[in-house]
Amino acid sequence: CMLSGHLLVNRVPGNFHIEPRSKHHNFEPSMTNLSHVVHKLSFGAPITDRLLARLKSVPEAYDNTHVLDGKEYVNDALHQAFHHHISVVPTRYQLGRRYRGKDTLIGYQMIEASQIFQYDETAVPEARFSYTISPMSVIVSSKGQQLYQFVTNICAIIGGTFTVMSILNSVLSIVFKPKKL
Repeated sequence: CMLSGHLLVNRVPGNFHIEPRSKHHNFEPSMTNLSHVVHKLSFGAPITDRLLARLKSVPEAYDNTHVLDGKEYVNDALHQAFHHHISVVPTRYQLGRRYRGKDTLIGYQMIEASQIFQYDETAVPEARFSYTISPMSVIVSSKGQQLYQFVTNICAIIGGTFTVMSILNSVLSIVFKPKKL
């Protein structure tokens, strides 16, 4: 069985379930195995290939946009299923010099935890995906240093070095002043 689709959800906590059910088939609950592979699970608008290539410049610590992708969840025994708990954090990636427009990507980082849940003998197991959306957002940007800031810093270093050397020269000339007889 392969499941694919899109869900439109509000920005409030919620969940969705994947459960074997059919009008034309009768499932034996004690024999149901819900092992599954998550090929792709994401929140928000799809990311274009151009922005995805630019997103590779972001450090890995800030690129948790597809944490469930490609993971296998295998049940070791019958009559159990995985429950996935996902925390979603809205994230704005400022990828270029411009801070608005084409170089800004609004995405969602995710943190997930999965656990196996054991079901009663009469209940049909279901894979559950619970999510919460954080009211706080993260802004990931990188800013380079302007040329005038660099020149000011160099002048401050040179001026500070000159001042310290002048003070040291004055102190040493007083300490080692030749004594008159």
